Amino acid sequence: MNTDRTEATKVDKDKLERFVRTLAQKAGMPEEKAAFLAEQLVKNDLRGTFSHGTVQIATYARIMRDGLINPDPQCRIATESPATIMIDGDGGLGYFAAYKGAEELIDRCWKTGIAAAVTRNHGHIGAAGIYARLLAEHDLIGYVTSGHQLTLRPEDSIMRAAGGSPMSFAVPGGEKPPMVLDFGAMHDLYEDSPHVSKLFELAPGLVFRSMGLGFMCQALGGFLAGVPVEEERAERRYQGANQGSLIIALDPGRFIDTGALKQEMDTYMKLTSAMRPMPGYERATLPGVLESEREADFGITGIPVDEHHKAVLSEAAAEFGVELPF
Repeated sequence: MNTDRTEATKVDKDKLERFVRTLAQKAGMPEEKAAFLAEQLVKNDLRGTFSHGTVQIATYARIMRDGLINPDPQCRIATESPATIMIDGDGGLGYFAAYKGAEELIDRCWKTGIAAAVTRNHGHIGAAGIYARLLAEHDLIGYVTSGHQLTLRPEDSIMRAAGGSPMSFAVPGGEKPPMVLDFGAMHDLYEDSPHVSKLFELAPGLVFRSMGLGFMCQALGGFLAGVPVEEERAERRYQGANQGSLIIALDPGRFIDTGALKQEMDTYMKLTSAMRPMPGYERATLPGVLESEREADFGITGIPVDEHHKAVLSEAAAEFGVELPF
């Protein structure tokens, strides 16, 4: 879970974006793709999704340089129908395939009412909320998940079979921001998570629900995209291209006037904001509210970069010979 950074250095978003763009280019990515990647990572930082923001460029740059990921993927439509599409990511980072898939769904969904994209042969797609939010911005309801190559061994806990378990839902708003839920189902249940043993003891139902969601993420975002259960059956040119995704778009206008739904969502946001907050929190908010507020604030005051974030970027900057933005 991402948390507020009260003690951090504020960095201008444009400077941070230039840094990421330059680092990606140093690793072999063409300028246009590097600019797109930098924009997406900075947007995640602006929303406070720091785990999937600019800190990721250090890993991405290294796997591109080392030949694990194609730095210049030529994404293509592998198969399509009026309501479905399969995008081949050409061994690159998953941002390019997933974004193309989400964009392709918009017109299809308006025509058919519901449309789905599966992406394959790529690496990390980043925050699933990027693509769900894109659909919501076009007055569509979005669902996104992803799966990756697993290594399942008898001696390991079954909890490892749930993978990374990213999932995002988005519903458009009117004057208020869209409601965007973006989370990892297994986030608090990894072996190194600080509260995993307590969760088993105090809330076993929560644990099993989280695991179930994680298994579904792997089935829908991984196996459906051609990522095999057994790694030895995988055929890959780029070893880092071991992920897939599923993106579904739904046109709410097929069931209710879209304007009426957006008005209901705005009213929902307004009424819930006046309710009593959860214990330990000062405000009651729905998913997407804080992200929208941070994006407006950080865009003016700067993105908070903490010591860990600085250290990761500093090491990568020294390694690739890029000037730091702070």
